[in-house]
Amino acid sequence: MKKVMYAVAMVAALVGCKSTQQEANKDLVVAKLDLVNVQDDKVMVSVDPGKFITPETTFYIPKTVPGTYSTDNYGKFIEGLKALDYDGNELSVTKLDDNSWKISNAIALDKVTYWVNDTYDIDGEEGVFSPAGTNIAAGENFMLNLHGFVGYFEGLSEKPYQLLINHPKNLNAGTSLTKIEVETEEGVDYVTDQFNVDRYFQVTDHPIMYSVPDTTSFVMQGMKVKLDVYSPNKMVSVQDVAPKLKEMMQAQKSFLGDFDNTGTYAVLLYLSDINKPDAQGFGALEHHTSTTVVLPESMGIERLNETMKDVVSHEFFHIITPLSVHSNEVHYFNYNDPEMSQHLWMYEGVTEYFANLFQVNQKLIDHQSFYDRMAEKIASSKSFDDTMPFTVMSENILDEKYESSYYNVYQKGALIGMSLDIRLRELSNGEMGILDLMKKLSNKYGKNKPFNDEDLIPAIVELTYPEIQSFFNDYVSGTTPIPYNTFFEKVGVAEMQTEVETGMFLKGQEPYIDGNPQTKELFFREGIVFNSFLKELGVKPKDTIISMNGTAYTIENVYGLIMTSQALKEGDKVTIEVERDGKKINLEANYKTPMGSQTALQEMELSSDDKRVKLRKAWLGN
Repeated sequence: MKKVMYAVAMVAALVGCKSTQQEANKDLVVAKLDLVNVQDDKVMVSVDPGKFITPETTFYIPKTVPGTYSTDNYGKFIEGLKALDYDGNELSVTKLDDNSWKISNAIALDKVTYWVNDTYDIDGEEGVFSPAGTNIAAGENFMLNLHGFVGYFEGLSEKPYQLLINHPKNLNAGTSLTKIEVETEEGVDYVTDQFNVDRYFQVTDHPIMYSVPDTTSFVMQGMKVKLDVYSPNKMVSVQDVAPKLKEMMQAQKSFLGDFDNTGTYAVLLYLSDINKPDAQGFGALEHHTSTTVVLPESMGIERLNETMKDVVSHEFFHIITPLSVHSNEVHYFNYNDPEMSQHLWMYEGVTEYFANLFQVNQKLIDHQSFYDRMAEKIASSKSFDDTMPFTVMSENILDEKYESSYYNVYQKGALIGMSLDIRLRELSNGEMGILDLMKKLSNKYGKNKPFNDEDLIPAIVELTYPEIQSFFNDYVSGTTPIPYNTFFEKVGVAEMQTEVETGMFLKGQEPYIDGNPQTKELFFREGIVFNSFLKELGVKPKDTIISMNGTAYTIENVYGLIMTSQALKEGDKVTIEVERDGKKINLEANYKTPMGSQTALQEMELSSDDKRVKLRKAWLGN
């Protein structure tokens, strides 16, 4: 990062008179972002809370945000925070920690101003997951996950916010928010966009991506879907992505039926240049009416569309939960001292299950492909403690003891959803499934009526069957591993063991390696069975990867490691240098296609009038 050269001039420009709009409504918090006068890859932000009547206050930047389930300390990216009175004089500010600043004489406070660094071009992104991160590329792209730019004052997070964003005329705002273009002086080289939201949660819940327009939209059953694509080297355009996205989201809408609670949904796709300092954490982050997606620009159109199908479908199904069904911990989220809900099995697990179920239900994949996905999740979930109560893990997911189990919400969490779905189908003779349950919960609660955490399971039992209480007692709140074969037998599906080809470092979605966010080191995981080639190399759990075939690898370039391994041919020499027990060791072998053992699922040969076949059709929809 370069040193700030023109900070004084910029601060002077931003501490002038308040807008007449704020003077007209003292009950607004007004946040201004200047995307025009970017200095040394930083953006100036000011936040005006209106009139204070307390002698002191605290200003916060979020420590964590909904959907990430991690502590990221976005305040680390803030520099030069100042509190200013109505004459532009500085008030006393004490920095309490990475994310909070105490301000004295708050009665005289006019606003706070500060500079914001982005995360994408910082080495390792300070551990921030890229879809929850930020980008500042002057005149080209701004990824505004607004929790990284706009803070809140103590006690004022429920006040309405007005966002005023100055941006270059050639850039367009991709967002699900309604934009109001503010009239600017004649001759200026920027445009001011205004966005109004009801409370701070809605600030953080509405990302905005500014870039040269590469955008389209389409309407499906009354819902407008907006797609914005940023491809730095112009390798991908919106025309490459939109057709498959439309096909996929149309199938989701058909699957959901009359479940509809959003009028506009935005997909913001940021494609990273992995050959430069850029975003390296690939995936997506859900919001109530939008999703941010970060993927490598070089992955190819076919793989890109397949990945988009999986990650965007997951995020879109969050309109069911937590949008329509969520607890107080989610609704009144505390960004700097969060209390986590017990029900990640529902927020993430059921959502992930729907992202797979709709594809077989709508005939985007066949039955066997769906079974293969579920079998893969079973295998992956076995690398975690299968007796850990899911409610306990969820409630404590930010604690060090439990945080490493988070990935299991997409594995066993989805399998909890699947097992509950089958059990509901069994009890109702096929008439009721988990989607029906979620519709009932949405009618009972809804996006503006959160539930108490301890009330959800009793509510589910009341809306379904008394027998469902034992399901939760045993498999969700309890320590009993789910007997998947028992549930599969109900729908005429059997488990079996088979040999399958794997990648060198991945078996489907299950990785053989992991990374340490603090040290950036890659290492081989414990508690899993390695494929045949890793066994031949002599890999051991906890081996730290230093290099492969002479190229050093860390978390920052792990995608390159995966791509290199996928390009290997039979007989190619492979040398992996690892550190084991403090010593460096070379592991060498000639490449052979890796094979691994996997639990497979297969439909039993049954007569068409067997009740298990009928239940399977009700379960999968065809």
